[in-house]
Amino acid sequence: MRPRTLLALGSVLALLALVSCGADTGRERMSLMLDVSWLPKHAPFVSAVERGFFAAEGIDLEVMPGSGSTNTVTAVDTGKVDFGWADYGSSVLSQGRGAEVKQVNLVQARSAYAVIALAGTGIDDWQDLRGKTVATEATGAMTAMWPYALSKLGMAVEDVNVVHATGAAKMPGLVAGQWDANLALYVSDQPTLDALDREATVLKWSDLGIDLYGNGIVASDEKLRTHPDQVRRFNRAMQQGFLWACEHPEQAAQDFGEEVSGYEDRTVVLAIDEQCELNWGAGDAYGEMDDAGVQQMIDVARDFLGLSPDAHLTPADVYSNDYLEPLHRGQAITTP
Repeated sequence: MRPRTLLALGSVLALLALVSCGADTGRERMSLMLDVSWLPKHAPFVSAVERGFFAAEGIDLEVMPGSGSTNTVTAVDTGKVDFGWADYGSSVLSQGRGAEVKQVNLVQARSAYAVIALAGTGIDDWQDLRGKTVATEATGAMTAMWPYALSKLGMAVEDVNVVHATGAAKMPGLVAGQWDANLALYVSDQPTLDALDREATVLKWSDLGIDLYGNGIVASDEKLRTHPDQVRRFNRAMQQGFLWACEHPEQAAQDFGEEVSGYEDRTVVLAIDEQCELNWGAGDAYGEMDDAGVQQMIDVARDFLGLSPDAHLTPADVYSNDYLEPLHRGQAITTP
């Protein structure tokens, strides 16, 4: 009942995966849209389904690829999907533009913003970027915030040459030497280089003190009003399944390989390990957010991402912890 998702590296050959038949099982059918097309970093979502965490909550979950966090938020807002996995800044920006959604589970407590270069090409630390060329998409949070990152380094915008490239062209251009580095999410791009048998130098923005919320689960305000128990059950399954994959990366990589082809297990394990490094923030309750962290994201959205001054968002508009029963550091997770 479950079609395989086939993926040649960098090219999605099928758009749906993990499709269950809720009518046959008696469980509720729900859907989750990812931020982008299938990548190794998404392996924990596969394991959360395959290892029975959602089934144990009475859920048959369909997981589908996305085409950018903003589009994922829109799909949740319009009711096309039940839940979305989306970048926090994109969520805030969409909320400021009228999207009636909330972040309900901060699965990724820290962002994966980074500069990625090929090892051995002369970029080993941040100061090596002077006079180099860095590629990035024309739009997006990292592009908008790049001057802020440079200011943390004591550099001016003109100290680093920036060129614009599509997401699909960034990695080939880096490998071909068209530019020296990429602005990228290291949980995506470092495993991609690993799959090409190339070693990466990773300069994490968090090392500069730019430590923001990453991706989390988005649900519509309508869903929260009408089906709060669904959200709670989804969150329980998501948290347990995600942390189980973090504790068992080799097994999670095997789960992913059965659904998405084109990657060596070692590449998927690398992506899982990197993804799981972002699970925990300052607190001990997995997935919980606080007003200070959310206000920081609102400020970033206003200062760098184009959030209108007329959008008077408060943290209470943006998130809710009311649908969480958070897990804690060191808590053992077993499959159902």
